[in-house]
Amino acid sequence: MDAKRVFTDLSERRLGPLRYFAGGAGEPVVLVHGLGGWAGNWQAIAPRLAERYRVLVPELPGHGGSAPARGARTLEPFVAAVLDVLAAEDALPAVWVGHSLGALIGVHAAAQRPDAVRGLVLAAAPGITSSTRLAEVTVTVLGVLRPGRVLGRRSERAAYSPLARRLAFGGWAVADPLGLDPVVAQSFLDGPPQNTDTLTAGRALVVSDPRLDLERVTCPCLCLWGACDNWVPLQDAMEYARRLRAPLRAIADCGHLLIGERPTAVSAAVEDFLKIVLAAPDSG
Repeated sequence: MDAKRVFTDLSERRLGPLRYFAGGAGEPVVLVHGLGGWAGNWQAIAPRLAERYRVLVPELPGHGGSAPARGARTLEPFVAAVLDVLAAEDALPAVWVGHSLGALIGVHAAAQRPDAVRGLVLAAAPGITSSTRLAEVTVTVLGVLRPGRVLGRRSERAAYSPLARRLAFGGWAVADPLGLDPVVAQSFLDGPPQNTDTLTAGRALVVSDPRLDLERVTCPCLCLWGACDNWVPLQDAMEYARRLRAPLRAIADCGHLLIGERPTAVSAAVEDFLKIVLAAPDSG
């Protein structure tokens, strides 16, 4: 799937080695994808948000059309990449919405650069029970080597095949792979063939422990989870919510890829959060 056809209302842009998409007008919102993903993962959400807000969708180093950050040992270069895009677009501070690894990057940004993060939505963030060595290595292997990497070479055909959707998304990704919208399925399958280096991000994820940063996060937060997430369990969401003193919204019959499986529910939750955060007196 061509990136330009994924976002008809957002324009493709480049900042040095980074590719990102931008569109809409208003208060800035940045959408950060997960490990092994790309900007197209937000296909069902970004256009809706762009009707009311300035939406930026960066691709992390080594993902989509962004060059790798080889040699990176922590998540800091990935945080810096998102901050660079926001700075170039004069979009600081912004509300950050991160999925999986993208949520972890948002936590690091909120802790280290509170001036850059107006609010943070953590959608299926890893790092609590998945912070054990074995669990995070498993997460990394799934993110780097999952079947979608092979199926992505024939993404359109695979997306419309019930058997292929079950193979690519069943068990770990969504609660109901047969019910997953084929257009959305294709947007996720199109990512892995474009990615040039997800291993660096995966290794950085393995050594990252967000629990060390949570007490330093002072911005408003929302924890958003799939109730049937087999990758990052709902128990993690409860712990994040407790530590961040944040509300938790669980989406029924939904797995880890909630931004694709239940985009309407996710968009509604994010929009509700934005209305609260942007209306707060200290939001400027």
